[in-house]
Amino acid sequence: MLSSIFKFLSRAASSREIRRKAAITALVLFVFRFAAHVPASGIDRSSLQALFAGSPLLSLLDVFSGGTLANFSIMALGLTPYINASIIMQLGSQVVPKLEELTKEGEFGQEKINQYTRILTIPLAILQSFGVFLLLRSQGIIPEINSLELLALIVTMTTGSMFAIWLGELITEFGLGNGISFLIFAGIVARLPVTLTQSANTVSVGDARSVALTAGLLAMAFILVALIVFINEAIRQIPIQYARQTRRGGHAPSTFLPLRVNQVGVIPIIFAVSLVLAPSLVGQFLSGVNNETVQNAAIFLVQNFNPQTVLYNAFYFFLVVGFTYFYTSIVFNTEKISENLQKNGGFIPGIRPGSQTVGFLNYVLNRITLAGALFLGSIAVLPSLLTIFIGLSHLVIGGTGILIVVSVVLELTRDIESQLAMRRYDTTLRQR
Repeated sequence: MLSSIFKFLSRAASSREIRRKAAITALVLFVFRFAAHVPASGIDRSSLQALFAGSPLLSLLDVFSGGTLANFSIMALGLTPYINASIIMQLGSQVVPKLEELTKEGEFGQEKINQYTRILTIPLAILQSFGVFLLLRSQGIIPEINSLELLALIVTMTTGSMFAIWLGELITEFGLGNGISFLIFAGIVARLPVTLTQSANTVSVGDARSVALTAGLLAMAFILVALIVFINEAIRQIPIQYARQTRRGGHAPSTFLPLRVNQVGVIPIIFAVSLVLAPSLVGQFLSGVNNETVQNAAIFLVQNFNPQTVLYNAFYFFLVVGFTYFYTSIVFNTEKISENLQKNGGFIPGIRPGSQTVGFLNYVLNRITLAGALFLGSIAVLPSLLTIFIGLSHLVIGGTGILIVVSVVLELTRDIESQLAMRRYDTTLRQR
């Protein structure tokens, strides 16, 4: 296995184009991590760190901000506004006719949707900046400030969020892999020493139960990594035949259509986390309202939407499953696949082209997506369930982090493999 890894790295390093993209990615990550430690003004950082240490929800939110919120840097919001804007645009593309038409216009339509997403990110970032301000002020972390200072704080956080998005798009365009996922990956890796320290502090030297618990958690982590790799790489091969004969009158050529069990990678988890945190955060905002009904509603939200409750885990699980199906339907358009097969003279043996092919692909896709969705949902809530029984709050971060880290690494590996294959193809053409 190690020899295969070294061979892969040596082949990647031998490509000048991959080295250039890797250098750009590393430079952007350096800028991102540097900006993540440039503090915004007017914050009691010792109180802020204590707040995040005692709140698994806020720590989880910090992971998806790219590790910038706990430091309350100039990019405290991180990528959260962009993720929420992406959710709104994806939902809108299913119900708004104009957006639905753009999704069918190929690269041009996707670019327009991306542009609308960036524009929508700005007001969302402003609202979230004000929300974070209210939350931290209610906790006594931000003192009373005047309107001009509040405006400066909101502008700083909004600008920092847009800067983080720009860095992510630089990686997507000029670097390796998906930039947004890569920045979240960088935030998780940056928090790894903190997570390991928390784990080490729970182990008592000479305590057989603690040692056994740690060994069990390590074994489970390895099993989780293996399962995530297996599900991400698992495919269902749909045989495809073509009606055209070969030049020498042989059999019609055949190939297969690969359907991945997990078509959408880590995107459902990222989207689900953005929404599963909302009830608790809203409850914390409303807790200071001088109205008994509102306060009771706030108490209900805070008490029932945290990682130690069944309601939170059920909500999280169904969000992951729902987003997996939703995003798979966007990424894998069965009608377009059927149309392209028919245009090229391809067909599935035993299935008529057209509507029957669409129905068959939908049937198969729904079945394998169910397996992938249930797996993603189970992995997402498993650390929270273990937390309830074991009492280690950092496992909530670790489980979600493992899923994202492994998925991003696999996505990056596939990206490099495709570029190496393209390089070999170009070399073969030049030799001819």
